Amino acid sequence: MNAADDERTTDHGAPEPAPAFLAGIRDFLEALRVEAGLAHNTLRAYRTDLNAFTAWATERGHASFRDVDDIAVLDYLDGCRNDGLAESSVARRLSAIRMCVRHLFGQGVLDRDPVARLSAPVLRRYLPTTLTVEDVEALLAAPQGDAWRPQRDRAFLEVLYACGARVGEAIALTTDAIEPSLRVLVLTGKGKKTRVVPLGERAREALTAWIDGGRAALVAAHPHAARRSEVFLTKSGSPLDRSNAWRLVKRAARDAGLPQNVSPHTLRHSFATHLIEGGADLRAVQEMLGHASIKTTEVYTHLDSEHVRSLHRLYHPRG
Repeated sequence: MNAADDERTTDHGAPEPAPAFLAGIRDFLEALRVEAGLAHNTLRAYRTDLNAFTAWATERGHASFRDVDDIAVLDYLDGCRNDGLAESSVARRLSAIRMCVRHLFGQGVLDRDPVARLSAPVLRRYLPTTLTVEDVEALLAAPQGDAWRPQRDRAFLEVLYACGARVGEAIALTTDAIEPSLRVLVLTGKGKKTRVVPLGERAREALTAWIDGGRAALVAAHPHAARRSEVFLTKSGSPLDRSNAWRLVKRAARDAGLPQNVSPHTLRHSFATHLIEGGADLRAVQEMLGHASIKTTEVYTHLDSEHVRSLHRLYHPRG
Protein backbone atom coordinates (compact mmCIF):
# COMPACT_ATOMS: atom_id res chain seq x y z
CA MET A 1 0.00 0.00 0.00
CA ASN A 2 1.26 3.46 -0.87
CA ALA A 3 2.51 5.58 2.00
CA ALA A 4 0.28 8.41 0.88
CA ASP A 5 -2.93 6.46 1.54
CA ASP A 6 -5.11 7.97 4.29
CA GLU A 7 -2.67 10.88 4.57
CA ARG A 8 -5.40 13.27 5.62
CA THR A 9 -6.27 11.42 8.81
CA THR A 10 -6.11 13.84 11.76
CA ASP A 11 -7.23 13.95 15.37
CA HIS A 12 -11.00 14.21 15.82
CA GLY A 13 -12.13 17.82 15.36
CA ALA A 14 -8.70 19.05 14.24
CA PRO A 15 -8.33 21.11 11.06
CA GLU A 16 -6.72 19.56 8.04
CA PRO A 17 -2.97 20.26 7.79
CA ALA A 18 -1.84 22.80 5.22
CA PRO A 19 -0.93 21.32 1.79
CA ALA A 20 2.79 21.99 2.23
CA PHE A 21 2.78 20.00 5.47
CA LEU A 22 1.02 17.09 3.76
CA ALA A 23 3.57 17.13 0.94
CA GLY A 24 6.44 16.92 3.43
CA ILE A 25 4.78 14.10 5.35
CA ARG A 26 4.09 12.21 2.12
CA ASP A 27 7.73 12.50 1.02
CA PHE A 28 8.97 11.32 4.43
CA LEU A 29 6.62 8.32 4.58
CA GLU A 30 7.46 7.29 1.04
CA ALA A 31 11.15 7.27 1.96
CA LEU A 32 10.41 5.10 4.99
CA ARG A 33 8.36 2.72 2.88
CA VAL A 34 10.85 2.34 0.04
CA GLU A 35 14.20 2.67 1.80
CA ALA A 36 13.47 1.27 5.25
CA GLY A 37 10.75 -1.20 4.24
CA LEU A 38 8.57 -0.31 7.22
CA ALA A 39 5.24 -2.07 7.66
CA HIS A 40 1.95 -0.38 6.80
CA ASN A 41 0.89 -0.20 10.46
CA THR A 42 4.13 1.56 11.38
CA LEU A 43 3.73 4.06 8.54
CA ARG A 44 0.15 4.69 9.64
CA ALA A 45 1.34 5.43 13.19
CA TYR A 46 3.92 7.95 11.91
CA ARG A 47 1.27 9.55 9.70
CA THR A 48 -1.21 9.88 12.57
CA ASP A 49 1.36 11.56 14.85
CA LEU A 50 2.59 13.91 12.13
CA ASN A 51 -0.92 14.84 11.03
CA ALA A 52 -1.84 15.67 14.62
CA PHE A 53 1.12 18.03 14.94
CA THR A 54 0.74 19.69 11.55
CA ALA A 55 -3.01 20.18 12.09
CA TRP A 56 -2.15 21.95 15.35
CA ALA A 57 0.50 24.03 13.56
CA THR A 58 -1.89 24.92 10.73
CA GLU A 59 -4.49 26.14 13.23
CA ARG A 60 -1.87 28.52 14.63
CA GLY A 61 -0.99 30.01 11.27
CA HIS A 62 1.99 27.88 10.23
CA ALA A 63 1.88 26.93 6.54
CA SER A 64 4.79 24.47 6.30
CA PHE A 65 7.66 22.92 8.21
CA ARG A 66 9.72 25.99 7.27
CA ASP A 67 7.56 28.05 9.64
CA VAL A 68 8.07 25.72 12.60
CA ASP A 69 10.71 26.33 15.26
CA ASP A 70 11.68 24.59 18.50
CA ILE A 71 9.41 26.88 20.57
CA ALA A 72 6.40 25.83 18.51
CA VAL A 73 7.23 22.15 18.97
CA LEU A 74 7.65 22.61 22.73
CA ASP A 75 4.30 24.42 22.90
CA TYR A 76 2.69 21.56 21.03
CA LEU A 77 4.18 18.91 23.32
CA ASP A 78 3.11 20.86 26.41
CA GLY A 79 -0.41 20.98 24.98
CA CYS A 80 -0.34 17.22 24.51
CA ARG A 81 0.61 16.78 28.17
CA ASN A 82 -2.14 19.16 29.28
CA ASP A 83 -4.59 17.08 27.27
CA GLY A 84 -3.59 14.06 29.35
CA LEU A 85 -1.35 12.33 26.80
CA ALA A 86 1.05 9.85 28.42
CA GLU A 87 4.71 10.82 28.46
CA SER A 88 5.54 7.82 26.28
CA SER A 89 3.07 9.10 23.66
CA VAL A 90 4.56 12.61 23.88
CA ALA A 91 8.02 11.11 23.29
CA ARG A 92 6.68 9.13 20.33
CA ARG A 93 5.20 12.26 18.74
CA LEU A 94 8.44 14.17 19.21
CA SER A 95 10.34 11.28 17.63
CA ALA A 96 8.04 11.35 14.58
CA ILE A 97 8.46 15.13 14.20
CA ARG A 98 12.22 14.87 14.65
CA MET A 99 12.59 12.12 12.03
CA CYS A 100 10.39 13.89 9.48
CA VAL A 101 12.16 17.23 9.87
CA ARG A 102 15.57 15.58 9.73
CA HIS A 103 14.57 13.86 6.49
CA LEU A 104 13.35 17.10 4.91
CA PHE A 105 16.52 18.88 6.05
CA GLY A 106 18.67 16.14 4.53
CA GLN A 107 16.74 16.40 1.26
CA GLY A 108 17.34 20.14 1.10
CA VAL A 109 13.67 20.98 1.54
CA LEU A 110 14.54 22.81 4.78
CA ASP A 111 17.59 24.98 5.32
CA ARG A 112 17.71 24.21 9.06
CA ASP A 113 16.63 21.55 11.55
CA PRO A 114 14.29 23.33 14.01
CA VAL A 115 14.21 20.48 16.53
CA ALA A 116 17.88 19.54 16.57
CA ARG A 117 18.37 21.02 20.04
CA LEU A 118 15.35 19.35 21.63
CA SER A 119 16.06 16.35 23.84
CA ALA A 120 13.66 13.47 24.23
CA PRO A 121 11.68 13.17 27.49
CA VAL A 122 13.20 10.91 30.11
CA LEU A 123 10.85 7.95 30.38
CA ARG A 124 10.33 5.59 33.26
CA ARG A 125 11.26 2.13 32.13
CA TYR A 126 8.34 -0.27 32.45
CA LEU A 127 9.10 -3.96 32.45
CA PRO A 128 6.88 -6.17 30.32
CA THR A 129 4.24 -8.36 31.95
CA THR A 130 5.18 -12.02 32.02
CA LEU A 131 3.64 -15.28 33.19
CA THR A 132 5.20 -17.94 35.36
CA VAL A 133 5.99 -21.27 33.74
CA GLU A 134 3.03 -22.75 35.63
CA ASP A 135 0.68 -20.06 34.30
CA VAL A 136 1.89 -20.66 30.75
CA GLU A 137 1.25 -24.37 31.14
CA ALA A 138 -2.30 -23.63 32.32
CA LEU A 139 -2.88 -21.26 29.42
CA LEU A 140 -1.61 -23.71 26.81
CA ALA A 141 -3.78 -26.47 28.28
CA ALA A 142 -6.94 -24.33 28.35
CA PRO A 143 -8.35 -25.26 24.89
CA GLN A 144 -9.94 -28.66 25.52
CA GLY A 145 -11.20 -31.23 23.03
CA ASP A 146 -10.41 -32.51 19.55
CA ALA A 147 -12.69 -30.25 17.50
CA TRP A 148 -11.11 -27.88 15.00
CA ARG A 149 -11.26 -24.81 17.27
CA PRO A 150 -9.39 -26.21 20.31
CA GLN A 151 -6.89 -27.82 17.92
CA ARG A 152 -6.25 -24.47 16.27
CA ASP A 153 -6.16 -22.55 19.54
CA ARG A 154 -3.67 -24.97 21.11
CA ALA A 155 -1.41 -24.79 18.06
CA PHE A 156 -1.59 -20.98 17.93
CA LEU A 157 -0.77 -20.57 21.62
CA GLU A 158 2.07 -23.08 21.36
CA VAL A 159 3.61 -21.16 18.42
CA LEU A 160 3.40 -17.85 20.31
CA TYR A 161 5.21 -19.29 23.31
CA ALA A 162 7.56 -21.78 21.64
CA CYS A 163 8.89 -19.22 19.14
CA GLY A 164 8.33 -15.89 20.87
CA ALA A 165 6.37 -14.85 17.80
CA ARG A 166 4.61 -11.52 17.50
CA VAL A 167 0.89 -11.91 16.86
CA GLY A 168 1.28 -10.53 13.33
CA GLU A 169 4.03 -13.05 12.60
CA ALA A 170 1.91 -15.94 13.86
CA ILE A 171 -1.21 -15.08 11.85
CA ALA A 172 0.93 -14.52 8.74
CA LEU A 173 2.61 -17.92 9.09
CA THR A 174 2.18 -19.95 5.91
CA THR A 175 2.52 -23.62 5.15
CA ASP A 176 5.53 -22.76 2.96
CA ALA A 177 7.30 -21.35 6.04
CA ILE A 178 7.10 -24.67 7.88
CA GLU A 179 10.11 -26.90 7.49
CA PRO A 180 9.01 -30.47 6.54
CA SER A 181 10.15 -32.09 9.78
CA LEU A 182 8.62 -29.21 11.79
CA ARG A 183 11.87 -28.58 13.63
CA VAL A 184 11.89 -24.85 12.82
CA LEU A 185 9.56 -22.12 11.60
CA VAL A 186 10.40 -19.21 9.32
CA LEU A 187 8.83 -16.06 10.75
CA THR A 188 8.50 -12.81 8.81
CA GLY A 189 8.85 -9.84 11.14
CA LYS A 190 9.06 -6.08 10.96
CA GLY A 191 10.41 -4.69 7.71
CA LYS A 192 9.67 -8.09 6.11
CA LYS A 193 12.81 -9.51 7.73
CA THR A 194 12.75 -13.27 8.13
CA ARG A 195 14.27 -15.36 10.89
CA VAL A 196 14.40 -19.08 11.64
CA VAL A 197 13.16 -20.08 15.10
CA PRO A 198 13.30 -23.57 16.67
CA LEU A 199 9.99 -25.30 17.38
CA GLY A 200 9.79 -27.46 20.50
CA GLU A 201 8.35 -30.95 20.59
CA ARG A 202 5.03 -30.03 22.24
CA ALA A 203 4.49 -27.16 19.83
CA ARG A 204 5.35 -29.47 16.96
CA GLU A 205 2.75 -32.00 18.13
CA ALA A 206 0.05 -29.34 18.48
CA LEU A 207 0.84 -27.83 15.08
CA THR A 208 0.83 -31.24 13.38
CA ALA A 209 -2.52 -32.13 14.95
CA TRP A 210 -4.02 -28.86 13.71
CA ILE A 211 -2.62 -29.02 10.16
CA ASP A 212 -3.49 -32.68 9.62
CA GLY A 213 -6.76 -32.55 11.54
CA GLY A 214 -8.79 -29.38 12.06
CA ARG A 215 -7.22 -27.33 9.27
CA ALA A 216 -7.55 -30.15 6.75
CA ALA A 217 -11.23 -30.51 7.68
CA LEU A 218 -11.86 -26.77 7.20
CA VAL A 219 -10.12 -26.82 3.82
CA ALA A 220 -12.24 -29.80 2.75
CA ALA A 221 -15.42 -28.01 3.85
CA HIS A 222 -14.55 -24.74 2.11
CA PRO A 223 -13.10 -25.15 -1.39
CA HIS A 224 -11.84 -21.54 -1.46
CA ALA A 225 -9.73 -22.31 1.63
CA ALA A 226 -7.68 -24.78 -0.41
CA ARG A 227 -6.10 -21.78 -2.11
CA ARG A 228 -5.04 -20.29 1.23
CA SER A 229 -1.51 -20.87 2.45
CA GLU A 230 -2.00 -19.33 5.91
CA VAL A 231 -1.62 -21.92 8.64
CA PHE A 232 -4.29 -20.55 10.97
CA LEU A 233 -7.84 -20.34 9.59
CA THR A 234 -11.28 -19.45 10.93
CA LYS A 235 -14.51 -21.44 10.73
CA SER A 236 -15.25 -19.94 7.30
CA GLY A 237 -11.85 -20.96 5.94
CA SER A 238 -10.55 -17.39 6.00
CA PRO A 239 -7.21 -16.46 7.60
CA LEU A 240 -7.19 -15.71 11.31
CA ASP A 241 -6.88 -11.94 11.88
CA ARG A 242 -5.55 -9.90 14.80
CA SER A 243 -8.94 -9.42 16.44
CA ASN A 244 -9.67 -13.14 16.40
CA ALA A 245 -6.15 -13.88 17.66
CA TRP A 246 -6.58 -11.55 20.63
CA ARG A 247 -9.97 -13.06 21.46
CA LEU A 248 -8.43 -16.53 21.22
CA VAL A 249 -5.78 -15.65 23.83
CA LYS A 250 -8.28 -13.84 26.08
CA ARG A 251 -10.61 -16.86 25.98
CA ALA A 252 -7.78 -19.23 26.92
CA ALA A 253 -6.68 -16.91 29.75
CA ARG A 254 -10.24 -16.80 31.11
CA ASP A 255 -10.59 -20.58 30.94
CA ALA A 256 -7.22 -20.98 32.70
CA GLY A 257 -8.24 -18.59 35.47
CA LEU A 258 -5.59 -16.03 34.52
CA PRO A 259 -5.93 -12.21 34.54
CA GLN A 260 -7.60 -10.69 31.51
CA ASN A 261 -4.58 -8.46 30.80
CA VAL A 262 -2.92 -11.52 29.23
CA SER A 263 -2.35 -10.84 25.53
CA PRO A 264 -0.47 -12.48 22.64
CA HIS A 265 2.53 -10.29 23.50
CA THR A 266 2.50 -11.65 27.07
CA LEU A 267 3.52 -15.02 25.68
CA ARG A 268 6.35 -13.40 23.69
CA HIS A 269 7.60 -11.68 26.85
CA SER A 270 7.28 -14.91 28.81
CA PHE A 271 9.23 -16.81 26.12
CA ALA A 272 12.15 -14.38 26.42
CA THR A 273 12.05 -14.16 30.21
CA HIS A 274 12.02 -17.92 30.70
CA LEU A 275 14.94 -18.35 28.30
CA ILE A 276 17.02 -15.72 30.14
CA GLU A 277 16.12 -17.20 33.52
CA GLY A 278 17.19 -20.59 32.18
CA GLY A 279 20.62 -19.22 31.24
CA ALA A 280 20.16 -18.56 27.52
CA ASP A 281 22.67 -16.28 25.79
CA LEU A 282 21.32 -12.76 25.31
CA ARG A 283 22.42 -12.63 21.67
CA ALA A 284 20.62 -15.88 20.93
CA VAL A 285 17.44 -14.51 22.51
CA GLN A 286 17.83 -11.32 20.47
CA GLU A 287 18.03 -13.37 17.28
CA MET A 288 15.03 -15.50 18.16
CA LEU A 289 12.94 -12.43 19.03
CA GLY A 290 13.99 -10.63 15.85
CA HIS A 291 15.17 -7.53 17.72
CA ALA A 292 17.28 -5.19 15.59
CA SER A 293 19.15 -3.91 18.67
CA ILE A 294 20.50 -5.82 21.65
CA LYS A 295 19.31 -2.93 23.84
CA THR A 296 15.71 -3.94 23.20
CA THR A 297 16.46 -7.45 24.44
CA GLU A 298 18.34 -6.23 27.51
CA VAL A 299 15.07 -5.40 29.27
CA TYR A 300 14.74 -9.11 29.97
CA THR A 301 18.01 -9.09 31.92
CA HIS A 302 16.32 -6.66 34.31
CA LEU A 303 13.47 -9.12 34.69
CA ASP A 304 16.01 -11.83 35.38
CA SER A 305 17.61 -9.65 38.07
CA GLU A 306 14.22 -9.31 39.76
CA HIS A 307 13.87 -13.10 39.61
CA VAL A 308 17.30 -13.60 41.20
CA ARG A 309 16.55 -11.07 43.95
CA SER A 310 13.23 -12.73 44.75
CA LEU A 311 14.98 -16.10 45.06
CA HIS A 312 17.58 -14.53 47.35
CA ARG A 313 14.86 -13.06 49.58
CA LEU A 314 13.05 -16.38 49.67
CA TYR A 315 15.92 -18.76 50.34
CA HIS A 316 18.81 -16.81 51.89
CA PRO A 317 18.95 -16.91 55.71
CA ARG A 318 19.29 -13.15 55.74
CA GLY A 319 17.14 -12.54 52.68
